[in-house]
Formats: sequence, C-alpha cells, structure tokens
Amino acid sequence: MQYEEAKRLAAAGNESERSSLARRQDLRPEILYFLAEDKSAVVRRAIAGNEATPRQADLLLARDRDDGVRELLAQKIARLAPDLSQETRTQIRDLTIEVLETLARDQAVKVRRIVAEALKDLTDAPHQIIQDLARDLEIKVAGPVLQFSPILTDEDLLEIISSGPIRGALTAIAKRRRIGDRLADAIVTAAIEVPEETDTITGLLSNQSAQIREETLDLILDKAPAVEAWQEPLVKRPLLPMNALKRLAEFVSTSLFDLLQARPDLDKATAKAVAKLVKKRLAAEARERAVGESAGPPPPGDAEAMSAAIGAGKADQVALALARDAAVNHVVVKKILASMSAKAVTALAWKAKLSMRQALQLQLKVAGIPPHQALNPRGGTDYPLTEREMEWQLELFVG
Repeated sequence: MQYEEAKRLAAAGNESERSSLARRQDLRPEILYFLAEDKSAVVRRAIAGNEATPRQADLLLARDRDDGVRELLAQKIARLAPDLSQETRTQIRDLTIEVLETLARDQAVKVRRIVAEALKDLTDAPHQIIQDLARDLEIKVAGPVLQFSPILTDEDLLEIISSGPIRGALTAIAKRRRIGDRLADAIVTAAIEVPEETDTITGLLSNQSAQIREETLDLILDKAPAVEAWQEPLVKRPLLPMNALKRLAEFVSTSLFDLLQARPDLDKATAKAVAKLVKKRLAAEARERAVGESAGPPPPGDAEAMSAAIGAGKADQVALALARDAAVNHVVVKKILASMSAKAVTALAWKAKLSMRQALQLQLKVAGIPPHQALNPRGGTDYPLTEREMEWQLELFVG
C-alpha cells in the first residue's frame, strides 16, 4: 500500500478500514504508532496484536484503558519473549523488557497471568519481573513462576516462604524439580500445622526429586495417621529409611499393605518386621469387627481390643473402659470426651495407660477432634505433654 493512501485511511477511514490497516505488516512504523492512539478499541486491539507494531507503540498500548488491548499485547509479547536474549538491537530489547514490566504490574489478572506463563520456563527471563510475579497476590499468576522458573534461587524461595505466602504458593514450590533438603525443611515447617496446606505435603511427598531429611520425614509421619492423602505418596517414596517403613505399616490403609510389602528396597529383617505388623493390623481389624458386635467394654489390659474399640468409634464402650482404667467417674469421662479439648482427651488416655498412638486415635475417632487440632505423638510414640500438664488437665474436670 502506498504511504499516502495508508496515511489517509489512518486519519479519515472508517473503523473497519482503520482496523484492516492496523493488521497490515507492510506499513511504515509511524502509521502503526498513529493507530495505537486511535479512539476505537477495535483498532487498538488490532495494533496490539500486530508483530510489526514498533515497541514504542507497544509501550503506549501497555497502559491502554481497554483490557482487551492489553491482553492481546501480552499474548504477542509472550510469543516474542523466548527470543528476547537473541535480540541484537539494545533499544528494542530494552523497550520489550519495559513493556513486560508494565504488563507484569497490570491491574488485570489475566494480563499478568499471560506474562507469567510466557516467562515461567525461560532461563534468561528478566530477574526483577520474575521476582515480582513470584510474589503476586493471585496464585494464578504466582503459581507457574513459583513451580517452574529457573530464575528463582533457593534463597528467593526461602524468603517467600518465610514471608507468609498466599494460599497455594507452598504447593507450587513443593512441586519444583530438584528440591534440596533445606527448602524441603522450610516447606514442611510452614505447612505441617496448617490444615489448608495438606496438598502441599502431598505434593512434596509425590515429588520424587525432592530431598527430605529423615528428621523432616518423621514430622510428616507423626501427622500421617490422621491424613490419609499422605499415606500413598509416603508408601511410594523411594529410599525410605527402614524405621519409616515400619511406622507406615502401623497405620496405612489396608489397600496399601501389598504396595508397602512389595517395595524393592526392603531388607529381609525389615520385610519380616513389616509382615509381622501387617498381620497384627489385620488381626486388630478382625477384633474391631468383633467389638462392633459386643456391648461391653474391652477387657482390662487388652490393648488390641481397646484399639479396636477406639478404631470402631464405640464411644460408650470406650468411655466405660477409660473410666475403669483411669479410675475416673464415668460422667467426668463423658465430659472430657465431649469437650473437644485435645489436651484433656490426651491426659485421660495417659491416665488410663493407653499408648500415645491410641491417644491420637481416641482424639480422632471417639472425641471427634479435627486432625489439625489433635495432639500428635512426639518422636512417633511419646506423649507430647508433661505428667504435670496432664494431671492439671484432668483436675480441670475432676475438680
């Protein structure tokens, strides 16, 4: 098209003519820049999507009042971003980065998300833009960068974790490739006590490239009996310590027994111990079914029968046994079990000489305490409260 004709249409053509003109690749840059200030959003959208549009005009369009213009511009710049490092013209490269910076701060989530998706995998993406996107208040924007960007260092991620990130950020970080043990420690510490972050631990356990120290794994195992979603990824994790495998055998669902026993890394001694624990669990489940048909409390000193009654949620039978074994009035026992106090229920279990693992199940199955509020064993087996603390808890009810 002749320059004079293009100039005439840009200034005096109707919207359809100006829009068609804005999509052309063979116009002089000044014509395209002129159209970037057109009164019609339809025309400006056409300019925003045109790869021939000069970057100076793109920078103008990055601040356009129309969301659709900025979205189309973001999509175009996203297509160009992978070639940014190969751009030999310094001015064009700098202007493109300025456009990206502007779009990364856009008020529209969709625009910022387009930029995040475009930059998430790039090894040479502008560092400050990645930092800003990783701290975005919308997980749709921050998530892809947190999970995939190679620009983010462990120090960056540790700082983000320590700052109290938005919901979903920990889960995104937990899915990154090659997570070191220091980062895994920080993820677990931030997520383990927060019920809304259950998926974070699930994601970390499912991440085969994540390095999780044995001490950190123990923290997860302490909570895992009450969180079924963690059990299968725990069973499937490679190179688990033998102690962890034995602990898993004590609480994983029956459907995971075969998977646990079939692990190729089990040595003979551990395989034998796991098989013994599985057999014990199956016997306990049989007792649990039998308890369901019994009206009386479990016999004194029969730990397996007591565990079966607790597991079956037989509140009346368990309450009778607790009153008998703890030498506490049956009415007081009922009040404690109905109190929703994890500490009081734990203290009652201790008084009745139950194991701490039984105490955990008592909280969950009989007292109805939510998993995130329950007291967990310390070190997998020990009571987390001192004897004086537990005596005091009981005194609150006994009077």
